Amino acid sequence: MAVNGEIKGALINPTMVVDAFQILVAANKAVHLHKNGKMKTRSLYSEIIFNLSPTNNISEAFKRFGISDNDSAVHIVLVHNKDETLNIDDIISKVDGQQIAVDQVSVLTDVAKIKKLYKVAPQEEKCGSLLDAVVCRMATKDVV
Repeated sequence: MAVNGEIKGALINPTMVVDAFQILVAANKAVHLHKNGKMKTRSLYSEIIFNLSPTNNISEAFKRFGISDNDSAVHIVLVHNKDETLNIDDIISKVDGQQIAVDQVSVLTDVAKIKKLYKVAPQEEKCGSLLDAVVCRMATKDVV
């Protein structure tokens, strides 16, 4: 996979994504913080990547959730106002690769890596799901 040129969006390593809902939670929080002037990072898109992380370490979040040169896949997250026109074809043309549906993103998930990073205990999955545990950690990192 090669990303040629500029893409105005969050470029996320899909191996660290359990479900599209996880990204939606991070993006929603980022938009809320952006509107209230309370972001911890410099841009809306970097805030989305930061919000995926279970910790408050920004550089660690980019290392774990951002993309690197040797990655073979990318999850692109775009945010725009409803009155803005978004040219998806322009963005797709900048990525050398095959597009998959957002509901299939879990085929790229590295479950073992996610369980280790988010410190998910086996008993947690018995009571809920991996997605529940991940989203819970994302939502509570500012409180703990």
